[in-house]
Amino acid sequence: MKGQEWYQAADVAEEYDSKRFSQGGRLIDEREKQAVIDAIAPMEGKRVLEIACGTGRFTVMLAERGADIVGLDISAAMVQQGRERARRAGVEDHLQFILGDAARLPFPDDYFDVVFAMRFFHLADTPASFLSEMCRVSRDQVFFDTFNRASLRTVYNWLLPMGSRLYSDSEVLRLLHGAGLRLDEEDHDFILPYGFYRSIPDDIARRFRDVDVSLGDSVAGSLASVSYWDAKVE
Repeated sequence: MKGQEWYQAADVAEEYDSKRFSQGGRLIDEREKQAVIDAIAPMEGKRVLEIACGTGRFTVMLAERGADIVGLDISAAMVQQGRERARRAGVEDHLQFILGDAARLPFPDDYFDVVFAMRFFHLADTPASFLSEMCRVSRDQVFFDTFNRASLRTVYNWLLPMGSRLYSDSEVLRLLHGAGLRLDEEDHDFILPYGFYRSIPDDIARRFRDVDVSLGDSVAGSLASVSYWDAKVE
């Protein structure tokens, strides 16, 4: 997986949220959380697995809304941040964080109602195997996001030390079919790449976001840098 050693470093885990979801990055956090809520709701009593849960921003949010959720991550430092977040939110008894490899999930077939992964597939070196594992342990729904090839993300990617794996719509559809999944819904967003929003103050970012949404609506998402894929197990 791209950047695996970097991702597991303690100092990266400690600063992860503050660097990505402060200033204009708050808009990204809000949008991603809403995408997860829209996909999984109603979540009361659902058994959910989050792959690559990181610092637990989704895991804790879903626990607060009644999901029976497990967050899995390969980084001990990230998992520790997640546990601290759960403790501050008062839901540490309502979720579980475990260390694990997304390529070999330590669960039986059909164990969860929903399996999802955010900010994961752009780092995946073998996306087909990861998606197949997600499908194996889900009895109903798999949800994830990708960064898109036909977008400004392509230019932004050149500036990143690790880069990102970028996907076309047709590639995602092939991956879904190969994993035994059927696409149920899709959504596309953010013509301007994430790095742009994170670099400017929140009030200015919101003005750009209004323009971004308007442009996205007018071009039907064809230039979107991010896509959300909601699939059902066949």
